[in-house]
Amino acid sequence: MPSRSKRRVSKKILEHELVPKHEVLSFEEAVEVLRKLGVPPNRLPAISINDPIVQLLGAKPGDIIRIIRKSPTAGEAEYYRIVVAF
Repeated sequence: MPSRSKRRVSKKILEHELVPKHEVLSFEEAVEVLRKLGVPPNRLPAISINDPIVQLLGAKPGDIIRIIRKSPTAGEAEYYRIVVAF
C-alpha cells in the first residue's frame, strides 16, 4: 500500500491544471453514452489499467472513463476511453 504522503501527492496530480478531468461512468451512464455514440464498447479508444490516473480513480477493465478537456473552440470537449488490461 502506498504511503500516505505518496497518495496525497498522487491525488494532487488530478488537480494539476494540465490534467483534464477524468471520471468513471456508472453502468447507466456508460449504456447511455454507447447508445448516443452508436458504438459497442470495444470500438472506444483504450486506456490502460496501468495508467496512473486510471489507478487513482480505481477503475477496472471494462469501465468507461469520461475525459473532459478544455477546448479553445468548444469550451469543453468530452472524450471516452475504455479501460483495458494491458
